[in-house]
Amino acid sequence: MPTSGHFIFIPAIFLIGALFGYVMANRASADRAAMEARREELRKEAREERAARKAKRAAESE
Repeated sequence: MPTSGHFIFIPAIFLIGALFGYVMANRASADRAAMEARREELRKEAREERAARKAKRAAESE
């Protein structure tokens, strides 16, 4: 027969696990958002660089 400690210990461990999962998911979400922002910044820089090269080539061919 389970002791009264089980009725305290098991839900406490469940709550600690839920809290740990929430913190880890929140951190992963923030990391993903930062990664996507950085990727978008790199894409913007690449687009600007390509546009500058294209304009330079167009100016040279005239």
